[in-house]
Amino acid sequence: MTELDVAQADGSGYHNPLRDPQDRRLPRIAGPCSLVIFGVTGDLAKRKLMPAIYDLANRGLLPPSFALVGFARRDWAEQDFAQVVYEAVKEHARTPFRDEVWKQLAEGFRFVPGEFDDDTAFDRLRQTVDELDQSRGTSGNHAFYLSVPPKFFPVVVHQLKEHGLAESEPGAWRRVVVEKPFGHDLASGLELSKIVHAVFPPDSIFRIDHYLGKETVQNILALRFANEMYEPIWNRGYVDSVQITMAEDIGIGGRAGYYDGIGAARDVLQNHLLQLLALTAMEEPVSFSARDLRLEKLKALSAVRLPADLAAGTARGQYAAGWQGGEFVHGFLEEEGIPPDSRTETYAAVRLEIDTRRWAGVPFYLRTGKRLGRRVTEIAVIFHRAPHLPFGKTATEELGQNALVMRIQPDEGVTVRFGSKVPGPGMEVRDVTMDFGYGKSFTESSPEAYERLLLDVLLGDPPLFPGHEELVLSWQIVDPITGFWASGGAPEPYVAGTWGPASADVMLARDGRSWRRP
Repeated sequence: MTELDVAQADGSGYHNPLRDPQDRRLPRIAGPCSLVIFGVTGDLAKRKLMPAIYDLANRGLLPPSFALVGFARRDWAEQDFAQVVYEAVKEHARTPFRDEVWKQLAEGFRFVPGEFDDDTAFDRLRQTVDELDQSRGTSGNHAFYLSVPPKFFPVVVHQLKEHGLAESEPGAWRRVVVEKPFGHDLASGLELSKIVHAVFPPDSIFRIDHYLGKETVQNILALRFANEMYEPIWNRGYVDSVQITMAEDIGIGGRAGYYDGIGAARDVLQNHLLQLLALTAMEEPVSFSARDLRLEKLKALSAVRLPADLAAGTARGQYAAGWQGGEFVHGFLEEEGIPPDSRTETYAAVRLEIDTRRWAGVPFYLRTGKRLGRRVTEIAVIFHRAPHLPFGKTATEELGQNALVMRIQPDEGVTVRFGSKVPGPGMEVRDVTMDFGYGKSFTESSPEAYERLLLDVLLGDPPLFPGHEELVLSWQIVDPITGFWASGGAPEPYVAGTWGPASADVMLARDGRSWRRP
């Protein structure tokens, strides 16, 4: 039985809210359960996971019996752990702090000190979850969140198996959550999957890609499939090209130990950008269940074709010192912890095609980088120019191509660009935009991505989580690119605060196109 078959058989499919209006009004509330976080002292746990748990409780989406267990190398008592959670919630929670919510949540806090290879610590963890079943009524339902570097996945998963923590009683469940990166290439990704699959069944494995939890990423599905006006033009007959950009204006910060040797392609292209490509290019699913969504994403990813000439169809760069936001910043090779001869790329761009009837001949340009002009993530669907313009050249000097731009962050929304007549006696046409912004149209702020994803884990509802087959296809796309780059020289330098290396502009210029300036 494949992972997709299991996902269909588990009966936890997510009903399509666009097709069943009643479902939209029914909150999805988790049942009795606990969440065990390994690496609870890390930045991810403090900035994202703990605040998301509080926000879910504050919204009434966690049961009164919910419990949170921390596991880390700290000599803490449970009140120390509670203080750490309290500080994280006060600083990073999205919703207002309420004492009654906090008191109820804090009653379920537990902490287990120990190393990942410490059998005694895992015995204590087993005793802790058993005690929660009795005192909190968690009913044997426990999720284990591996907020740790991938090198620790094997030992933690092995310990969970050896101490009986991965086995569930009839009618209960045990689940494991794995943070990216899912390996550093196809071989290591397969090895990690093999290790996890040897302990947990496919429908109990959740691979987190936090981008898929963002409201604006989910809005791609609503925009495409709830609006009849877009579907007729969402194809090669009308679309000239698609540009998917994830740009950051920061450097690597304190992540030198992780980032060097990984680079932009493995860190972002292999997961976030290819997932956005799949959502943009896929056919309409039968429903929004995990199985049906994954089937369509798999079809799109399996049809991706790399450029025949990787030298011409890819670009990589490394940021150099420069001025950004009025501040002089160091180059990548000058960052603390980075070797002066590092060939790790901080910018990656690639031209891909999708070999289907809908998209044949339409280039998909993907780019990501650090120390770029501004922080922005967007998908721009750019349409063909009108075949005949009955205007003089001077009347359309400022007229570009129509575009539909889905902004993932930071100004979440959708922009439509089209030509309009400039007021006045002459026939002059200029590009204008119509704009939808989440912050302007909805009074309720969007939940954080981890709120949605953690709730999905506790519900056993995985439509937004990449499956094993998607992992394999993504690495099959990225591995040839990184392998080709490894055989070449150093990445091309680009000045911090600009939009990347010149080779990326040349890549599009060969096609008679240019990058959008977000």
